Amino acid sequence: MWHGVYPAATTQFDADMSVNIDATLKVQTALVDDGVDGLVLLGTVGENNSLLPEEKRAIVKASVEALGNRVPIITGVSELSTDRAVQYARDAEALGVTALMVLPAMVYVPTADELFAHFKAVAEATSLPIMLYNNPPAYRVSIGFDTLDRLAEIPNIVAIKESAPDSRRFTDVINRYGDRFTLMAGLDDVALEGLLLGATGWISGLTSAFPPESVALIEAFERGDLEEARAIYRWFMPLLHLDADPDLVQAIKLSEQVMGRGSERVRMPRLPLTGQRRADVIAMVEKCAATRPTLRAEAA
Repeated sequence: MWHGVYPAATTQFDADMSVNIDATLKVQTALVDDGVDGLVLLGTVGENNSLLPEEKRAIVKASVEALGNRVPIITGVSELSTDRAVQYARDAEALGVTALMVLPAMVYVPTADELFAHFKAVAEATSLPIMLYNNPPAYRVSIGFDTLDRLAEIPNIVAIKESAPDSRRFTDVINRYGDRFTLMAGLDDVALEGLLLGATGWISGLTSAFPPESVALIEAFERGDLEEARAIYRWFMPLLHLDADPDLVQAIKLSEQVMGRGSERVRMPRLPLTGQRRADVIAMVEKCAATRPTLRAEAA
């Protein structure tokens, strides 16, 4: 757990926008076949908050049955209220997931006390290991150190997906807590910085389009080949920046489609990319596909 690259897997839809379980499993299986270390389901990129409660549980059930013996499977816990988050955590544990990635309650911006109470309630509802998701730009709240001080007393809160754009946060967390929390880099375009500063793995959006290169980046880093890791990272960076944009879900799913790995269909209120933005993303993906490091390695 908490090591290597974990793609934030997409949820696939039919033309009528119903969940396509078979296509979703096909996307996940292809990622595992390409060597990723685990899967994160139903996060932001998995369009958690666009899904009905029964759809979330159906996806988790099918994914655990198909792939749970091959890689760790983490599910996002992203709900409007704490009681719904508690119930989902219990149901996900019963369905056999490996761990939970717990987000603040959606829409409402909590105080520090409310944020602590939400995380505490979810953690106490399950025996599963929990990774907190800190993403201040997306969710308008940061898990501050006063809150983390209190959460550190809860034994099954063990990791943090750190998506703050300021990479100094990795060092500040480690300086304050040592090895109490495992850190995972959560923002694609500061992923290598996070690994260099102490993160043990990477939860990635754009891995869904280019998994072999993502795996190769992690492998290069872990064997100490920083020259190779930097080369892959620099090649990847134009696409990695998409992970920090408001339309990251549409951009990542379009990238998947260009690479023949999934469909760009998204549920409203999101709409597929159009116009110049769509053309720009396609051009970036096609350029990366034509210059991908794995092609150079095969040629050598």
